Amino acid sequence: MNVLDKPPKSMQARAKAQLHEGVNAPTRQESNKAIDAFQSTYGDKYPKVTKCLVDSRNELLAFFDFPPAQWKHLRTTNPTESTFATVHLRTRVTKGPGSRSAGLAIV
Repeated sequence: MNVLDKPPKSMQARAKAQLHEGVNAPTRQESNKAIDAFQSTYGDKYPKVTKCLVDSRNELLAFFDFPPAQWKHLRTTNPTESTFATVHLRTRVTKGPGSRSAGLAIV
């Protein structure tokens, strides 16, 4: 998400699709190729975008060090959010917990 905060809104959809190709690639080598392609595509015009991506490449691809069965769980950008997903679903439907005690009961 830090990468997508930097380019203009008109470019974000294309950049996001290209980033997903790299992160969802089946091997580390293909991910590195996709990141290199992203850098060659956007590097000259948007250096802040590519610098952010290249600087965090090792962290971004760290999930490849684990067994493939765990990749889906490791690719998440916000593990805290997924932990509280059920709370979020319940409060969205009711437009809030209703009261402080109800909110504490949900959590």
